[in-house]
Amino acid sequence: MVGEKQLTGLPVPYIQVSDSRLALAYLASAYFDFPARRLTVIGITGTDGKTTTSNLIYSILRAAGLKAGLISTVNAVIGSLELDTGFHVTTPEAPEVQRFMAQMVSAGLSHVVLEATSHGLAQNRVAGCDFDAGVVTNITHEHLDYHGSYESYRAAKARLFDLVASRPVKGFPDLRLAIINRDDGSYRYLIDCIHSLEETSRSSIKIVTYGLSAEAQVLASNISLSEDTMRFTAAGPGFYIPIECKLLGEYNVLNCLAAIAVTVAGLGIDPQAAREGIRSLESVPGRMERMDLGTGFLIYVDFAHTPNALRSALPALRSVVRKGNPMGRVIAVFGSAGLRDRLKRRMMAEASVELADITVLTAEDPRTESLDDILAEMAAGCESQGGVEGTTFWRVQDRGDAIRLAFSLSRQGDAVVVLGKGHEQSMCFGEIEYPWDDRVAVRAAAAEYLGLPGPEMPYLPTKK
Repeated sequence: MVGEKQLTGLPVPYIQVSDSRLALAYLASAYFDFPARRLTVIGITGTDGKTTTSNLIYSILRAAGLKAGLISTVNAVIGSLELDTGFHVTTPEAPEVQRFMAQMVSAGLSHVVLEATSHGLAQNRVAGCDFDAGVVTNITHEHLDYHGSYESYRAAKARLFDLVASRPVKGFPDLRLAIINRDDGSYRYLIDCIHSLEETSRSSIKIVTYGLSAEAQVLASNISLSEDTMRFTAAGPGFYIPIECKLLGEYNVLNCLAAIAVTVAGLGIDPQAAREGIRSLESVPGRMERMDLGTGFLIYVDFAHTPNALRSALPALRSVVRKGNPMGRVIAVFGSAGLRDRLKRRMMAEASVELADITVLTAEDPRTESLDDILAEMAAGCESQGGVEGTTFWRVQDRGDAIRLAFSLSRQGDAVVVLGKGHEQSMCFGEIEYPWDDRVAVRAAAAEYLGLPGPEMPYLPTKK
């Protein structure tokens, strides 16, 4: 047994440690015979874009002919095997992460892309993963309910580079990479952290920056967005390649650049493999996923659940809608989780009133909090930016009814986006997880709207 308390008189051996989660991670690594030491491990963290960037990197590695695996908050992919990693989005616990990597070693894989949340980093779930590369997409307002302050949250994200610096020597070239968003407000902080780590660990870390600004080492130009395709030119040290991507939004340009930075500029992969890997990625589950259902208006499901994510997603939709119809409107449906960061509720509502034409506030994992109170906080945010209830924003407790309302308010050429749940398969009320998938709900609402057969709207306890 291992624990943090001082215990005596137990019938089994007991070891006291200062951090039981850290001990669990290293014990799990040892139990599975240190699988990370036989893999090139690429870690991805950030407030937004982790899953998309992870999938882009994975797709590039595969296009380059490398045997790669993926462990994200959505799933784990090991060769032809795909495993669910849970109802809600967080990094799996350390024994699961190590088990997945051991399976990858057994399957003959050489690379793994591992998505690391701030909780996963702070709770040492990814300790013992021996990261060769760390990518930070951005660090904005999120999870302050857990971390207590933005500074603590930022420090948890920066821990990824601590794990890169402390990586043991492996049986292949000793490359330690840090990939940083040059345009993000966390840039200077992360650079200072890396320089400090280099001094204390006496390890050299190669830094590659990416972004839209001229100061970035890997950058984009000639960006063009359409309803279903994004094109731009990516340039970096020794390469200049045209990119075509089926993912929507300028923020996905940054995600593509992050993937190119770690694979091409960092690992030395052929730029043409990066081009093909990005082009071949059709979509990422629940990430600006288009639902073509014949309604006459565009429908998307997206995971955006932070103020920054809304401020990225809604202008992207606006750009697409206006190209097809100068009078087209953006209608946003979303909520904010209970027992989580309360400050972002108002901030998200403010962003939506500012950037969308119509906002429908609804349930999103209220847990044991009052849904009425959550919606009241969000409504206050709408009103603070000039929103008028019943005209520019609505409150609808039942998420299915909220989607139905959005459809009824839509006109030809508009875009409806259902935000916040993405790929997730459940919604929590009280302490019960009810089966829920926004994509199923959207299909059900569209069938009703068109008067056609379709799936039944999933049940939630808000349904009267």
